[in-house]
Amino acid sequence: MELPYTTLEQWVVLQTVVNEGSYAQAADVLYRSQSSVSYALASLQQRLGLPLLQIVGRKAELTEQGRALLSQAQPLITAFAQLEARAVGLRQGAKTQISLVVDAVFPKENLFLSLQVFQQQFPDTRLQLTEILRNETDRQLQERAADLYITTQPAENALNSRWLMDVDFVPVAAREHPLLLKPGTLTHTELAHYPLITLVDRDSQRDEKRKASQTVNWSFTTIETAIEAIVHGVGYGWVPLHVVQQRINSGELVRLPLGERAVRKTALYLTYNSEQHSYDPTLNALVAELERRKD
Repeated sequence: MELPYTTLEQWVVLQTVVNEGSYAQAADVLYRSQSSVSYALASLQQRLGLPLLQIVGRKAELTEQGRALLSQAQPLITAFAQLEARAVGLRQGAKTQISLVVDAVFPKENLFLSLQVFQQQFPDTRLQLTEILRNETDRQLQERAADLYITTQPAENALNSRWLMDVDFVPVAAREHPLLLKPGTLTHTELAHYPLITLVDRDSQRDEKRKASQTVNWSFTTIETAIEAIVHGVGYGWVPLHVVQQRINSGELVRLPLGERAVRKTALYLTYNSEQHSYDPTLNALVAELERRKD
């Protein structure tokens, strides 16, 4: 078997130039001099005997041959990055501490059963768990301070995120609420006459004070308090079905008749901080437990 006469490094340089549009910008991204970028591409084209790039205006673009060859090289670039990330994960071994960010609507029973098994597997690993609300997701994912996230939206880099489960939300009110005295399917107009119980973080709650709203919303910062407000007849609200199922069974809360609008599904995604994290054996053990209980 003969050794390749082009290198992965050269293909990565080509990919970066195409992504960034110029040699200068690619050099900045790769922390190299522009001359070294030019040399790598000149050497690659010389060894292949084909022109891979052409300058259109001020932008470096692939030739037809370059487009065909780079499309074949891209899976190799990705596979090599994954190989190196896995090697780092194997070298590091078991983590001594894991930070986990979890949306408040994730089923608590699933969470704590998973953590219980994980603790038995890794008794020396500490866990830091932060519970968030939906409108905190963007900030948490941008800060990238945790190892693992369970949130209502995936990260921008979809490679590090995958669907975990759906959570059903249902509209409920206390059994003596006036909405339940109305016949038939409730309309938006009928709902608008009564406070809607919403769930927001403290920053959003402060922002709401400054805004004029046509709807009567009462906002709370925890699911538990929001549900208690509904139970006491303060208003109606959309809440996770798994949280209030027992109260519905007992008759304490009643699902509102909204016809086809009676259930809303919210997806939860599991996101690693980075691709390197996705090869960490400790994190993957926790992920395996979480995914085992998603149904």
